[in-house]
Amino acid sequence: MPGMARCLVTRELPGPALHRLRSVHEVVVWQARLPPAPNELAHAARDAEGLLTLLTDRVDAWLLEQLPRLRAVSNYAVGYDNVDLEAASRRGIPVGHTPDVLTDATADLTFALMLAAARRLPAALAAAKDGDWVTWEPAKFLGYEVRAATLGILGFGRIGRAVADRAGGFAMRVLTASARQGLSEPVKELLREADFVSLHCPLTPETHHLIGAQALELMRPTAILINTARGPIVDHHALKDALERGQIAAAALDVTEPEPLPAGDPLLQTPNLIITPHIGSATRAARERMADLAVDNLLAALDGQQMPHQANHIPALGAA
Repeated sequence: MPGMARCLVTRELPGPALHRLRSVHEVVVWQARLPPAPNELAHAARDAEGLLTLLTDRVDAWLLEQLPRLRAVSNYAVGYDNVDLEAASRRGIPVGHTPDVLTDATADLTFALMLAAARRLPAALAAAKDGDWVTWEPAKFLGYEVRAATLGILGFGRIGRAVADRAGGFAMRVLTASARQGLSEPVKELLREADFVSLHCPLTPETHHLIGAQALELMRPTAILINTARGPIVDHHALKDALERGQIAAAALDVTEPEPLPAGDPLLQTPNLIITPHIGSATRAARERMADLAVDNLLAALDGQQMPHQANHIPALGAA
């Protein structure tokens, strides 16, 4: 049996999963609300054999060089673009992630943002609270109907398909396109046709700033953009300009570039824009299941086994 390993977890996690990790390994949890800076992470994990990280933690070649005892990285996220997979693989370090656990939570939020933007809920809520609700006004807070509208989904993986399933309840016409080739002709056609454009593609060189000035110009002036994927897929400068000029009707972002937006960022004052603080997976069930999978990955690797959900392709470590 492998011995007890030292593990660093970069944030306290919801649910009981960390109790399972503590029962067999020494566990240190980063207690600050903000994530550790790179030098802080290197210092805190200097003797760690296992590392359980969040998307806010950059695990690059430099960090890996500072951690000579590291044997496994488990990322508490579906994605792993914060981890240098090539550098980890060169060291023989498996990298785990937590797929398939936040599909429904993120699809639900996508629809919530779509409805909120279409019906101008933030402005209406603010009016009710601020005393601007003086009477029933026929032309006040006019929005757009969702039922029978055309929904364009860029990226038709698990979350994209779950959003399409929900769209069926609203009798929406659903268009889909892959963003693997960037702003291709199928993507352009979707942008021209859709009343709502929902982004569910991964962040790649081809999708970085995919929704920029050229893409936004293709969209209808009544169209609404929703992004619950990755912030850098949208060029914020181009989006701000499009919203201010009325080039599109509204947008709703659960992800931004950077995260969080700094205080005073001009995007925060942009009209007809909803911004939420990356809460796509923020249900109790989804976040606790993510913790379970992240711990499962770390326990397996430290026991010399293949991770159940491993992002890079290297052999199991073998028992220490």
